[in-house]
Amino acid sequence: MPDVMSLEGKTIVVTGAAQGIGQAVASLAIGLGARVVGVDLNADKLNALAAAMNGRLLSYVGSVADPEFTEATVSDVKARIGAIDGLVNNAGITRPAMIEKMTLQQWSEVISVHLTGAFLWTQAVGRIMVAQGKAGRESPGSIVNISSDAGRGGSVGQINYAAAKSGLLGMTMSAAREWSKFGVRTNSVCFGVVETPMTETIRGDQFRDGILARIPMGRWAAPEEAVKPVCFLLSDGASYITGQHIAVDGGYHISI
Repeated sequence: MPDVMSLEGKTIVVTGAAQGIGQAVASLAIGLGARVVGVDLNADKLNALAAAMNGRLLSYVGSVADPEFTEATVSDVKARIGAIDGLVNNAGITRPAMIEKMTLQQWSEVISVHLTGAFLWTQAVGRIMVAQGKAGRESPGSIVNISSDAGRGGSVGQINYAAAKSGLLGMTMSAAREWSKFGVRTNSVCFGVVETPMTETIRGDQFRDGILARIPMGRWAAPEEAVKPVCFLLSDGASYITGQHIAVDGGYHISI
């Protein structure tokens, strides 16, 4: 029986690949046979990850919100490898503040990385995938946007983050509507609380008990556990899935 989760021979671009969810996606994708193009602003962490992956990860250091860096990276990958099979828009930052105290800079920085960055990479990589579809390729590409329960239920103290993650859901559905006819699939994964550096505050003493009480499974997700659905959506096992938002949150969204 074929392994429907196999990513053998596929080239997957992962933004924000140096740590947390991005690193876990990159590691699992490589374990499933893919070559990964890792993108991150943190050169030290990204290059350390590349060194640990024995040549299976190509590192590109820069800001996902920089259109020139985006286009140059995607063009270089296309020239070196010839095809791009998957894109995971994962890069993200937080700049928490209550609404009345949030500065325009805090708002703009989060929107720029999460939402504008995802648009730039979707556009640049999507053009290649659409061309692959027009050329008759059976599996021309899969895009997975990393969203959040915050994008569906809001978040106290992070209106910028919640708005960006909500925007990703609209981006997912729009790309699915435009590109499905070419065989390009676009989906979102909405995470709850995953044990990463970005969630240290909400997993701390002040918020832990209240949040855990709203998770039917009663625990946080480990990164290695949480990213399995991401790689499934990148694989041919998800060949008839597009425009969907998959909740990976231990049931949190049903108790909002």
